[in-house]
Amino acid sequence: MSTIDFYGTQYCPYCIRAKALLEQKQAAYNEIRVDLEPSKRAEMQQRGGGRTVPQIFINGVHIGGCDELYALERQGGLDPLLQQK
Repeated sequence: MSTIDFYGTQYCPYCIRAKALLEQKQAAYNEIRVDLEPSKRAEMQQRGGGRTVPQIFINGVHIGGCDELYALERQGGLDPLLQQK
């Protein structure tokens, strides 16, 4: 399975929606809570340039946020990424 890093917060509706899609796909992810560890927000911005949550990385590649994750799913590109090792 792929390595997924998920930067988010607990109550963000976009985070909840993005996590729901990953859970539907039975994709395990490493959740990094920037609301609990503020220093991780700077790390998130350095890795992908995004300032809002969620910011999602699959196998080290910056996917973007919730909208980009769902767009990738609609285009048929999410499943192949999730199956990579």
